[in-house]
Amino acid sequence: MNGEIIGRVHSIQSLGTVDGPGVRFVAFLQGCPLRCGCCHNPDTWELQGGSLYTPQELVDKALRFRSYFGREGGITLSGGEPLLQADFAAEVFRLCRETGLNTCLDTSGCVWNEAVDTLLAVTDRVLLDIKYTTDALYRAHVGCDLQTVLDFLARLQERGIPVTLRQVIIPTLNDTEENIRRLREIAAAYSCVDKVELLPFRKICQVKYDDMKLDFPFGHLPEPSLSAMDRLQSVLNE
Repeated sequence: MNGEIIGRVHSIQSLGTVDGPGVRFVAFLQGCPLRCGCCHNPDTWELQGGSLYTPQELVDKALRFRSYFGREGGITLSGGEPLLQADFAAEVFRLCRETGLNTCLDTSGCVWNEAVDTLLAVTDRVLLDIKYTTDALYRAHVGCDLQTVLDFLARLQERGIPVTLRQVIIPTLNDTEENIRRLREIAAAYSCVDKVELLPFRKICQVKYDDMKLDFPFGHLPEPSLSAMDRLQSVLNE
């Protein structure tokens, strides 16, 4: 590993089906600068955790599952926030490009620097979390502002990178038709956005917070009902 870029990987899902198109090898990278109230992975926050990998080691691991990927599948880097390890992520995706492996980046869009620019040059698709559609909710429950994320989306638009917008629906915060209409307007303003996904807020992560002796900020909130999700999906589809 002398002189090589080293990445910190929290965990790996070898055959994921919800983190990008097709069947995918998903690597959850360590480290996140945000503190979202709905975060499912507080154990990824600290950058110093995880297992050490070189880019080639991670790609070699992914290639073992290539026969399952089909025409659409590939590798997804998630987190945590993979933009915190953009140099590592860029080298992973560069190696994937050499082998014809599809690359997908799952991000909150909260970081921008030269390394992130390099990463996007070898990224086939971005899953971008638009956590809320108002700046006030972003500042209260995320730790960054909405404009930072919209600026990131604008850069994806400039580069013509296909984007899936995703939003976790959290009762009492963003489970309104007004919010969904604003989300729809954001999607319509960027031709690079070809898909929008609404995901239900879940509290199965409570055990992680308990084990880490942390307060789960949204532990008191209910999960959305199936009927509520269907209603909001119908608004999105209008």
